[in-house]
Amino acid sequence: METYNQEKIFEILSKKSEDKFIQIQRILSKMDSHEIAHCLESTPSEQRKVIWSIIDKSNEADVLSELGEEIQQDLFDEISNEELLDLVQNLELDEMVDILQNLPQQRISFLLSKMTKIDRERVEMVLEYPEDSAGGLLNNDIISVQQDSTLNLVLEYLRSIGDIPENTDKLFVVSKNNNFIGELKISKIISSNPELKVSDVMNDKPHSFMVNESDKEVSKFFEQNDLISAAVVNDKNELIGRITIDDVVDVIIEDADQNFLSMAGIAEDTFSPPARAARRRIVWLGLNLITAFVAALAINIFQDAIDKIVYLAVLMPIVASMGGVAATQTLTIVLRGLTLEQISNSNLGWLFKRELAVAILNGIILSLIISLVTYVWFNQLILSALIAAAMIINLLSSVVAGVFVPIILRRLNQDPAIAGSVIVTTVTDVVGFVSFLGLATIFLL
Repeated sequence: METYNQEKIFEILSKKSEDKFIQIQRILSKMDSHEIAHCLESTPSEQRKVIWSIIDKSNEADVLSELGEEIQQDLFDEISNEELLDLVQNLELDEMVDILQNLPQQRISFLLSKMTKIDRERVEMVLEYPEDSAGGLLNNDIISVQQDSTLNLVLEYLRSIGDIPENTDKLFVVSKNNNFIGELKISKIISSNPELKVSDVMNDKPHSFMVNESDKEVSKFFEQNDLISAAVVNDKNELIGRITIDDVVDVIIEDADQNFLSMAGIAEDTFSPPARAARRRIVWLGLNLITAFVAALAINIFQDAIDKIVYLAVLMPIVASMGGVAATQTLTIVLRGLTLEQISNSNLGWLFKRELAVAILNGIILSLIISLVTYVWFNQLILSALIAAAMIINLLSSVVAGVFVPIILRRLNQDPAIAGSVIVTTVTDVVGFVSFLGLATIFLL
């Protein structure tokens, strides 16, 4: 249904009908905020702005909070400060902060100046923390109780609140000084004797996150322990907020998306304007051009051999290509292990030996195949042996590069997903060309 509505909107936009905006508005009125956000993210920039202008005002805040960072920034130019103020004030604190963090400081200052003192203090508290930290994820829509209260009193307190914050599976137990000391599950309140005290049934060894803890560490712990919410404390162990599963899911999706795009050295809105996309990609294409020249220089060293034995030029791309593919396979395994924090000093040696064994087995099989094909093709026994040897050498080098390049980059605090593939491909190209052409120079000239 979502795809049908989206395609219908695109179809209407392409027509010159006088009532096309009314038709689109009818379709949008039947879609929820997530569907509309997906539609906007699947639309080129100019059409996206047209659709945004048609969205019902009451739905704009929810749609904006569902959009990715770059799509939000694309739409901010279409929204005045006054309109943006109306939008963010209808959002939960964490969603409001997510949007504010993508705005220029001038607009943030304006919005904060128009908020009530209480709202402004709440927002400023979260804005103090880095976006990729536990503090940047927290919201302070929390319910806290004290350990000497009875469960009956807690239940009455919950009834008096009325609307309990979303994803509330537990209450947070604090001391009179607001120190975090435990958790009280909602299920315990319902199922236990109402005369019992909170201290009798609470979990007095709860896990909490420090405000400066990495969002990746937070998402990892949530995933491993199936959490719905967790407390966030400062260095004095004072409860300052909580993190909920919906924000953690956003972190996981964003991180996966970023890792996927960074493999190619890109990070962009799929439908961003060509100039913006070109500007971002040219840096990595330029780096790749430099590494291509390195490979070309390696070939140039053996120019005399290629001039005298022309069929070397026919065969040498095979060796380099096979090494590149093998290195990419190893690199992918290592990147996954690093991302999941499965690789450490204790098992790196075993992983390297495993990949080396795989390369040797594949090298034997592939070298036999390529040597047989080469012999049938050129009727040169020595040439067949040389290309087989070069194939094995390059497959072994692909393991060394695929395993250790990302490890070294990680220890240098560089993103191995971005630079790893460029370096690894260069290594296998150079080793492939040098090993094959070098052996040919020694044995055939």
